[in-house]
Amino acid sequence: MHIKALTPVEYHYIFKKAKLSYEEGMKIIAESGVDSLPGGGAEIFHPEIREKIAGDKCTGEQWLRLHEIWHQLGRRSNATMLYGHIENYSHRIHHLEELRKLQDKTGGFQTFIPLKFRNKDNEMSHLEEVSTIEDLRNYAISRIYLDNFGHIKAYWPMISRSVAQMALSFGVDDIDGTIDDTTKIYSMAGSEGQNPRMSTRDLVNLIRSVGRRPLERDTLYNVIQDYTDFAFEEDKQFRGYLDLPVVN
Repeated sequence: MHIKALTPVEYHYIFKKAKLSYEEGMKIIAESGVDSLPGGGAEIFHPEIREKIAGDKCTGEQWLRLHEIWHQLGRRSNATMLYGHIENYSHRIHHLEELRKLQDKTGGFQTFIPLKFRNKDNEMSHLEEVSTIEDLRNYAISRIYLDNFGHIKAYWPMISRSVAQMALSFGVDDIDGTIDDTTKIYSMAGSEGQNPRMSTRDLVNLIRSVGRRPLERDTLYNVIQDYTDFAFEEDKQFRGYLDLPVVN
């Protein structure tokens, strides 16, 4: 069992209530069984934008500091950026630069996950969503700029299966994952469907169809299963009907 739990926004609040320093709090969290941190709550680091869209959360500096302490404890974490709202390109580059500097210092980030702003049922519903071209451009620039990050993830429930598939040609190497009820917040904001799901077979076929190699990973990016030449039972039955060879 690997526990990846809570964002710096939540830890900041917990430690403030418990009157603990970040160093004390993160040490307790690590000793209590948390193995890694998700990348949520990063939004946009630049205070000019962060104060407008996430003024009730920890600052960008505090978010980065909590990840830095976590990395110093020998643990790994992810990073995100919410794009496509009131920020401009300079704010995105500032965000990427702050992540790159911390990664140079600690090497503790595993993956970067750009998260597209969706404009349904929130206080910025009046804003237009950015185009698919802008999505793909953002992935490509993120991959180039964050040259010290091992992975770039396209979270397909936010951008659709088809755009995630295209993103595999724009620097993305991870389109996590087989999703269940955790997509409710994204569905409410206008992402793909009310209950978007993809099975392992769906994901494998999506990746194969654009000439990429489907690998199932664990949280720390260790390979669990190589599906490059794997035949699912449904595919075996279909191939048998057509009298085609089966690859195991």
